[in-house]
Amino acid sequence: MQPSTPSIQLESGFEIGYTDVLARFDRPVTLAGGTHFLLARNGRGKTTLLRTLARSLKPLAGDFCLNGFIQYLPENLKFDAELPVSMIFRTLLPKARFREALDLAGRIELDVKKTYGRLSTGNRRKTHLIVAEFSIRREAGNILLLDEPFSGLDAFARQAFEDIWHGSSANVLRLVSCHPDYDAMPLPSALMIEGKTAQHLNKDGQTWNDLKTLLN
Repeated sequence: MQPSTPSIQLESGFEIGYTDVLARFDRPVTLAGGTHFLLARNGRGKTTLLRTLARSLKPLAGDFCLNGFIQYLPENLKFDAELPVSMIFRTLLPKARFREALDLAGRIELDVKKTYGRLSTGNRRKTHLIVAEFSIRREAGNILLLDEPFSGLDAFARQAFEDIWHGSSANVLRLVSCHPDYDAMPLPSALMIEGKTAQHLNKDGQTWNDLKTLLN
């Protein structure tokens, strides 16, 4: 059985914010499987958009549709400080994927015997990402809403997760809030919030250098 294709559809007129509008989509947007980056200056609505799509906030106007098993990974996620990482994995992950998670943890130098409270910021991020990635349902379409997932992560660990992303783009849609850290970083699909206008910029070969001057 082939897994279903995940998608995010945002209506024209879709608005996010609290009491005031932070961003509005004047044109409809459809995202399919693969990695899509969410770009904006601080405080312009990246986290608000992710929370709205995760349905922990209501849109101010318009509507959206998500097709797939949804996971939201907030930047401030925390687990019980006294739990060892291995116990977090054993408790939250499907039994069939526990060993795979331990294998990846070993490769990216995450000590699963340590308690969560003793981990550095980067190793907490590794823990969160492993839980999210190995909770993916292989038989279904999946949507991962990731808020600054690479903050504090070393380049080797980041590459390990990006390799996983490249290998699962058919049935996983990842919307990734981030601050690109080098001009040549490829961003072929990006949701960008400029002022209070949000749009989808989609072009092969597109890089951060092409997009950064658009932010205001």
